[in-house]
Amino acid sequence: MSRRPKGVTAADVLRMLERKGSAADIEGMARYGIRSPKMFGVSVAELRRMAKEIGPDHDLALDLWKTGWYEARMLAAFLADPNKITVKDMNGWARDFDNWAITDTVCFSLFDRSPHAWSRVDLWSRNSAEFVRRAAFALLASMALHDAHGADADYRARLPLIRKYASDERDLVRKGVSWALHAIGCRSRALHDDALKVAREFAASSDPAERWVGKDAVKKLTSAATKKRVDRRSRSRKV
Repeated sequence: MSRRPKGVTAADVLRMLERKGSAADIEGMARYGIRSPKMFGVSVAELRRMAKEIGPDHDLALDLWKTGWYEARMLAAFLADPNKITVKDMNGWARDFDNWAITDTVCFSLFDRSPHAWSRVDLWSRNSAEFVRRAAFALLASMALHDAHGADADYRARLPLIRKYASDERDLVRKGVSWALHAIGCRSRALHDDALKVAREFAASSDPAERWVGKDAVKKLTSAATKKRVDRRSRSRKV
């Protein structure tokens, strides 16, 4: 591995992570369904502190991902450049996802700012692998929450994906679908109405997975917090 300008290599980072690791933290993460074959047991707060100290470094991020260590891959999500991540990289990382935490962190902290994000949502939603499909909807949700200027039409055009895959019985997938539906509904009053209509249809469905998604999304879309968010975003668009 090549040396970085600051002299930090992936091997250096692994040694730091090993020193900071804790068996108790590994057990604690397991209680939340966060498991991976290679874990040191380092908190997300500590990983964010390390990322800030190291600074953005796309090449280092790619090397860290290749190590296979959970915490190294979390750091990769914080260090990588979304404008340099390639479609090949994104597809490879998605295939490597092995728990909801790494899936959501990479989508929420990196992939959603990539120029390839929309195409990955469309492609990954059709993939039957649990964490790849979860990634499609986690990515869609992340984009909906972070994209300040995107057109409503782009998000409305993905509602058919939500309709198609809300019946996926896998817990992590249906939670991702619900998250995406709620996030889309937070973008504007028009999208809120569209998302709530879909959610209410699901809530009345005879399919258990769809019904769960619908009830979960209806609860969130009709909350006071969501109303405030929609109102705030609607006002900001008019400024």
